[in-house]
Amino acid sequence: MPDSFSQRLLQAIGAERERRAPPADFPALPPLPAGRYRDPAFLALERDALWRGGWLYAGHADELPAPGSFLVWDRLGAPVILLRHPDGEPRAFFNACRHRGGPLVDAKSGCLDTQLRCRYHGWSYDFDGRLSGLRDRRDFPQLAPADCRLASLRCERFGNWIFVNADPEAEPLRDWLGPVGDYFERLDLDSLRLVHRELFDINCNFKILLEGFLEVYHLGNVHTGTVDRFLDYRATLMLLWPRGHSCMLTANRSRDWQDPGARGMPEIGGATDLERHNNPSLHLFPNLVTPVAATGLPFNLLWPQGDERSLLEVLWFAPGWGDGERPALWERRIENYNRILREDIELVERIQENLRSPGMPDPLLGYAERRIYYWHEQLDQRIGAERIPPGLRVPPRLNALVTEDWP
Repeated sequence: MPDSFSQRLLQAIGAERERRAPPADFPALPPLPAGRYRDPAFLALERDALWRGGWLYAGHADELPAPGSFLVWDRLGAPVILLRHPDGEPRAFFNACRHRGGPLVDAKSGCLDTQLRCRYHGWSYDFDGRLSGLRDRRDFPQLAPADCRLASLRCERFGNWIFVNADPEAEPLRDWLGPVGDYFERLDLDSLRLVHRELFDINCNFKILLEGFLEVYHLGNVHTGTVDRFLDYRATLMLLWPRGHSCMLTANRSRDWQDPGARGMPEIGGATDLERHNNPSLHLFPNLVTPVAATGLPFNLLWPQGDERSLLEVLWFAPGWGDGERPALWERRIENYNRILREDIELVERIQENLRSPGMPDPLLGYAERRIYYWHEQLDQRIGAERIPPGLRVPPRLNALVTEDWP
């Protein structure tokens, strides 16, 4: 991506600020069926399809500092071991022995010497998942150890971020990232450390919470004392990309504004005025949203915990600070961000209550909320529209706006 791309994006943001109406060729968006948030049959289809066909963020290299380091990732209900192989790359195995499903590790994280060993009957596996030892081999005469492997997931890195995919035939991670990868390759990702993790248990369907991250139309009502003070929501450029990804670039109200919690922090290598004076917020389908600042970025990961509960996992990444504890300034930065999140959480939990009401209408979306509609289009594509009851489908409307390119 050439250096001039930042200037082109800034010009496109300015054009959005000055527009008087949506583009003449923008299609009218039908209402979203409210049943997509509460119908048990639809939600079952969503659970079955949404999380199986794409790459999902699972960890950071800081969490696997040495060969044999592992952590257990359990966001999808089946525990997965993320393991650093001696070749330096991560591997991902289900935490279940091929014998009778015994756990291979009990701790949430740690470091192994040379093998994974079942806690039930002692079968052991090397770091490629191959059976390397079993007790009483005489009782398994037909078992060929070379053909006995742990069930695994695709596991690849982008920078120091680790992603997994349950589909063995999935395209490579970098290809799947598309323009998101183009953007991040401008930045020195290898310098980013995992600064902080925080979990929020929220009483709402995860889509309600996610949709708030996909638009800035609500800033003038929900965030009057926080985000709306420094972001100009009318100066927002939105880009729709293949595979469900999208981007939202919102200008600061003033070029002089800087997050008080970030003053004095080192910048990410490669950051430009695009990050210093604007808010690029990228979405990786289906559940990762990251608003990027010149001095660091949070990953907002949204995980369903049932039809009416969700988990928001917030991970902060920023350039390293050397040895020792993170700088005290981070406490203020994290609290400033959490204050914004609490404003959203209070509102989305009330929306969930309204979803139980027969008076809840089908949501209406405008031009500034087109990323939400596009997300639902992609959900139907993942499920298969023919499997969805006609009254709950989202008719495709935005294909003409999807592009592989930046402006």
